[in-house]
Amino acid sequence: MADRVTVIGWDGSPLTAAARSALGAATLVAGAAHHLALPEVPPNAERIRLGSLSLAARRIAQHRGTAVVLADGDPGFFGVVRTLRAPEFGLEVEVVPAVSAVAAAFARAGMPWDDAQIVVAHSRDLRRAVNVCRAHTKVAVLTSPGAGPTELALLLRGVHRTFVICEELGTDREQVTVLTSDKAADHVWRDPNVVIVIGGSPGGAAAVHSRGTGWIAAHEVGHPTGPRGWGLPARAYGGVLDEGESVQLRTAQLARMGPQVGDLVWDIGCGSGAAAVEAARFGAAVIAVDADADACGRTTAVARRHGVQLQAVHGRAPQILEDLPEPDVVRVGGGGAAVVTACAARRPERIVTHAATRDEAESVGRALADGGYEVECALLQSVDLDTTAWVERERSVVFLLSGYRVPHP
Repeated sequence: MADRVTVIGWDGSPLTAAARSALGAATLVAGAAHHLALPEVPPNAERIRLGSLSLAARRIAQHRGTAVVLADGDPGFFGVVRTLRAPEFGLEVEVVPAVSAVAAAFARAGMPWDDAQIVVAHSRDLRRAVNVCRAHTKVAVLTSPGAGPTELALLLRGVHRTFVICEELGTDREQVTVLTSDKAADHVWRDPNVVIVIGGSPGGAAAVHSRGTGWIAAHEVGHPTGPRGWGLPARAYGGVLDEGESVQLRTAQLARMGPQVGDLVWDIGCGSGAAAVEAARFGAAVIAVDADADACGRTTAVARRHGVQLQAVHGRAPQILEDLPEPDVVRVGGGGAAVVTACAARRPERIVTHAATRDEAESVGRALADGGYEVECALLQSVDLDTTAWVERERSVVFLLSGYRVPHP
């Protein structure tokens, strides 16, 4: 094992005295090409150009001497420190930090960033980063080759955002560009870069004033602005809800959907928007679909009232679904087996719907099973009581169906 491992963050500014001292004593130096070209790197030190961090960590663990790892920005923030400290390598490290690329990007933009979501984008799971950009008003994206501003913009099609693109921060080629997301694909961008994605409707002004400037990082000021909890009553959404949006049914559906940050939820037949808004309040990106233009308008309005982001799409399922991005979770509020079949073809992790009769439930259940889903069905009965007289006010009976994707062998 190396006698000593020091990780030095570099943000383009002159190295600190501590960093120069550690580097001067190094017998092994690992870093990118521009790090290894620094004049402070000892000429006789073994040099490792970082590609695979795991391979580099293994070589460092086998080295007998003093090792230094150079990394851009703060190496403890989505950086090499996590890999080097993994149990399989057994390395104890000292860290000399620098300003992170995210902090530098927001500084260049002159913006606060304690209310920003921060994600790392890789080509293999770029859509999750895009879903965070759909769901939140301020997101910093640490990009990578094949998952840069162009790819972000293409996957955000239909959602208007402003991009602040910071290229090669800390170098003499640093450049900051501000443009709308629909223009980002028209340019060629240099790596590495950080993209600040801004847009959408923030929480209401009253919530901002009442809660001050925030007290927890990565939490949007004044968000969410709606009441505490979920499975909210009809009055939270402006009055009467459709049968498929009742509090008890919606609560059970949300529990089975399990929407979370990074997910894209389709809410097909969104009605008043109650289920769509509540999924968005969990941090998921939501596309709400309805054949009724008024329903789309109501959903957009209630989302704005609750301070969440969603995209309302007017059109009739299943045809309108063809051009939508891939979902993780789907709630089908209307359309029956035909819509469920179309959704199953897109292979979301879960599909949740309901039926009013046993025949309809069996038809939807077959559609889910034929689509490769494990099917669960429950008969829900709820009774709404008038608590002034403790008498029955309304009774509801409905079949709740949930489809869980069966993994391919």
